[in-house]
Amino acid sequence: MEKLKTNYLGMTLKSPVIVSSSRLTSDLENLIAAEENGAGAVVLKSLFEEQITHHIHELSSSDRYPEANDYISSYVMSHSVDSYIELVKAAKKKLTIPVIPSINCYTSGSWIDFSVKIEDAGADALEINAFFMPRDRKMSASDSEKVYLELVEKLIAKVTIPVVLKLGMRFSNVLYIIDQLYMRGVKGVVLFNRFYEPDIDTERMEIVAAPVFSNPVEKRYVLRWIAMASAQGTGMGISASTGVAGGEDVVKYLLAGADTVQVCSVLYQKGLPFLGIINSEISDWMERHSFTDIKDFRGNLNWKNTEKPVIYERTQFMKYFSSVD
Repeated sequence: MEKLKTNYLGMTLKSPVIVSSSRLTSDLENLIAAEENGAGAVVLKSLFEEQITHHIHELSSSDRYPEANDYISSYVMSHSVDSYIELVKAAKKKLTIPVIPSINCYTSGSWIDFSVKIEDAGADALEINAFFMPRDRKMSASDSEKVYLELVEKLIAKVTIPVVLKLGMRFSNVLYIIDQLYMRGVKGVVLFNRFYEPDIDTERMEIVAAPVFSNPVEKRYVLRWIAMASAQGTGMGISASTGVAGGEDVVKYLLAGADTVQVCSVLYQKGLPFLGIINSEISDWMERHSFTDIKDFRGNLNWKNTEKPVIYERTQFMKYFSSVD
């Protein structure tokens, strides 16, 4: 495992493979199992602003009793946050690998104060899973982006631990957003967030959820931006997410320039012990190619280092299919 060490957010990880935020990281037993099976770090299951807010609305009595509603709101928030804080503390006592809590939010209100409590509980870093759904056709892209930047500015002013933003890919200029986050003190980005997507059941004529698990094909949506972001030279930590089925997928992301790779879907399907297989596959690949350290090849095929950077820039594919009948 020594040769699998990597640096992320100023921390040394024994492996570049991180278990991402999910039910798999929601209890201490699984967190311990993740470390035992070779995880380099764990991102705790997100504390959801939307879910807690919805719960508050469900429990609120009526507009005629504002004092009661204020009490309910305070109780639900406090109970949810306190339970989460206890998980952070317990994880820090039992684990030697970094523990990274996650907040899933869409406003910059009281959640900023929750982050302070999370830091005080001993968290090594904080991952912010934020997404603002632009539903107003008169709201410009730049105004939508301000929501993220204002949230980050308020958060950075409150905490001292590294802050990571888990981004969606639906920005008009991903590299611009990353640069703006860097200038505001964000230490890392996760590319990319995986959102709930709707589908339609044509037999029942109902809106249903699209498949939840990612698959290796989806790496093609991520590799380009990992390669381009890592070539910017800012020193920001970059964690890849989506489409990891094994060690080869991790290697691809590392070659593109990722510092770490977050894994989730394949662990649901094959269990936490599969972390050991992923690490072994990375190690075997390194041995076959005579690499003794991840830094010897990380980013070797990013936008700056490849002999053909135009491959990452190309968006039209007619050249490749013009000969197909």
